[in-house]
Amino acid sequence: MKSSRLQLTLLFARLSSLYLLLVLLLAVLVPCVLPAARAASTAKKLKPTDPYALIFGTVWGPDNRPVFGVSVKIRRVRDKKPKWELVSDHAGEFAQRVPAGKADYVVWADLKGVRTINGQPLHLAEEVPVHVEYDERVDIGLHLTR
Repeated sequence: MKSSRLQLTLLFARLSSLYLLLVLLLAVLVPCVLPAARAASTAKKLKPTDPYALIFGTVWGPDNRPVFGVSVKIRRVRDKKPKWELVSDHAGEFAQRVPAGKADYVVWADLKGVRTINGQPLHLAEEVPVHVEYDERVDIGLHLTR
């Protein structure tokens, strides 16, 4: 009986040491192997303390009144798909923080299914290019036509 307890104790000690060795090995290797993945995930989001530029705009209807509930999309010039999507508020306004630094953006309104009260479809007069130098506010207007 004592020999079986001794054997179990030795087996447990060996397994514990292997487990401890595995944990230590992972603790050493994980920070070396995954720093690029960590940097990529943290670089995409702006922290509240990071410097930023602000793209602020108003969506104007054909009658020169602000338009509520229009989907606004923003992308970098070099990208094909929008990076930010937001909706104009009750004053027709929208605002988006973008990383500070020299960059060019394109802002447009997605008007699929948007119509006037009379049922006429609305169209965007033109996409608006935006140039940002550093941490500044850029004001723009998106003008809709019939």
